[in-house]
Amino acid sequence: MPFPNWMRRTPITVPLSIGVLTFTGMVCHQAHSQQDWFPVAKPVTPQSLGSDLKHCPPAANPDPLLGRRTKESGRWVGQGAVPSTIPIVVMAGHADSQNLGSAGTPGYAVDVRKQPPMDGSMRDELYWNLQVQSAVVRLGQKRGLNITSYVPPLLTIRDDNDPRTNWSQARVRSSKGHYILEIHFDAYSPYGFGSGLIPAINRPLNQLDESIAQSFGRFPRLFRGGLGGPRRGIGILEIGMLEPPLEQKLRDPATRAQTVECLGLRVVNALVKGVS
Repeated sequence: MPFPNWMRRTPITVPLSIGVLTFTGMVCHQAHSQQDWFPVAKPVTPQSLGSDLKHCPPAANPDPLLGRRTKESGRWVGQGAVPSTIPIVVMAGHADSQNLGSAGTPGYAVDVRKQPPMDGSMRDELYWNLQVQSAVVRLGQKRGLNITSYVPPLLTIRDDNDPRTNWSQARVRSSKGHYILEIHFDAYSPYGFGSGLIPAINRPLNQLDESIAQSFGRFPRLFRGGLGGPRRGIGILEIGMLEPPLEQKLRDPATRAQTVECLGLRVVNALVKGVS
């Protein structure tokens, strides 16, 4: 089965000549999107937060909000108790790897339907990762969780061991007993697997892992032989495949805010249950 170009090779960066002043705005925008910048995806504004949250669909399989759960199902069970005050750190997947081979999926709308990306400086997956990350932290703090976020200062950090990357931050924080959850959206069909948690493999599995898996599904613990993030203490949460109907709900301005809120609420409810 042929793979899309973004899955086969690293994007080629086009250098910007600072001596040329007659480039059109379009070319300048393209060069802007290929450099290292602070994330610019601003959180969507919930328009009727109480009403939106009341109408969020409950978890199911297949799920009316997330789509199908992963077809690579794991058999692990998280049993370790966690204190209600455990520090929870939420990260956005691929937040430090734009313009690299691991930049994340562009999504079905961009890659297949050739629609413009949500933000020219990043892949659509990162754009939505950041939106959900923001919602999870905001809603989680309202529910009394000891929850914060981490966002790298640059969109592209080429050295995995740079102390500013998600991996480096996770390795340090996980060693202190923090629970690290990284938000992702899976690739579209037939390349993606579906929603689910790929748990950390550097520590015993706990009730937070179990609660998230019950709500989203569970990947094998050693998925693809053990990924770099889980080896450093990151639990990778695949929200769902970035394709219709979920992607349509995210892209449609009429349903975007509610969809992001409901995704955030689903994660927060699982976290609250896990620490209870």
